[in-house]
Amino acid sequence: MATKDSLPVKTAQQMAIDGDQPPSKYIFNNNTIYANFGPLETSPPFAPVPIIDVTRLSSTSDQNDRKTELAKLRSALTTWGCFQAVNHGLADSYLDNIRQVINQFFQLPLEKKRKCLRETGSVEGYGNDMTYDENQVQDWCDRLFLRILPEDERQLRFWPENPSKFRETIDDYTNKIKSLSVILFEAMAKSLDLEENCFAKYFTEERDVLQGRFILYPPCPTPDKVLGLKAHSDRSGITLLLQDPGVEGLQVLNDGKWYNIPVIRDALFVNLGDQMQIMSNGIFKSPVHRVVTNTKKGRISVAMFTEPEPNKEIGPVDALVDEKRPRVYKTVKNYAVFNHECFQKGVVALDAVKI
Repeated sequence: MATKDSLPVKTAQQMAIDGDQPPSKYIFNNNTIYANFGPLETSPPFAPVPIIDVTRLSSTSDQNDRKTELAKLRSALTTWGCFQAVNHGLADSYLDNIRQVINQFFQLPLEKKRKCLRETGSVEGYGNDMTYDENQVQDWCDRLFLRILPEDERQLRFWPENPSKFRETIDDYTNKIKSLSVILFEAMAKSLDLEENCFAKYFTEERDVLQGRFILYPPCPTPDKVLGLKAHSDRSGITLLLQDPGVEGLQVLNDGKWYNIPVIRDALFVNLGDQMQIMSNGIFKSPVHRVVTNTKKGRISVAMFTEPEPNKEIGPVDALVDEKRPRVYKTVKNYAVFNHECFQKGVVALDAVKI
């Protein structure tokens, strides 16, 4: 038995290796609060999520091309709240190296990974998520969660020293993700005919936050009963997700139906978070999503979350509030902590900040 808010005696990865059946605390059923988002479907249809060419979003691109791509981006974020970003400047070989370094960490013996073990009461580190309730359903995954930016706030005791290139690899990837995030935030603003820096100044300045969630979803013998990651919306501005090309697993909820997200090897899956839904006054959508398990294959996921510095106040942009579209959300501060607690309790944080 695991004690409250501690690493289980066996991680999901070790149970998968040993061929164990998932314990009851991992079982998703209609009696749990997470069933509010509908039944567990392991093979719904693939989502026709738009593919956005990042090079065409640039102000230096052909203006007709840019106008077309910005309209496509707005459509993607108002209907799905997500898109597949291609031509983003990161080569296939570069992305493969990111996946490889993360996978190398998860393949280490448990005693070496324990050096990065999450501490009681902290979200950072290796292991499982914090436990708020004894009835809380656990995710079938092992994860390493790190606060990457601001750099002077890094808790380096949670950063792996093995593999030896972990830190320099994540540092380099961080710089590229931050640059890409600026482009995307500026494009989102332009798609709504707003000042270009309208969103970026809340998420990409020096003291703003970037967090990394590196996850291994092991194979599971009962995929119709166990979730890799519970249904939730992201608390971030945007999340940039590098998926494992080997197997699908990510699903999004749209109009009450679940859809599989196809894996495109050279794409980054961009998911809009709650704080951008708030700032857009509900025009953009922060989609509910989850991860289902697979009986035969595990998968690696690399998610980078952009968030404002905690003391920044986030609210609907004034230019998006008028008589036709009144203000939908309150102004909030430190939304990340509030959202995290709601997620663990199965509560929808956005509903709690509506006017």
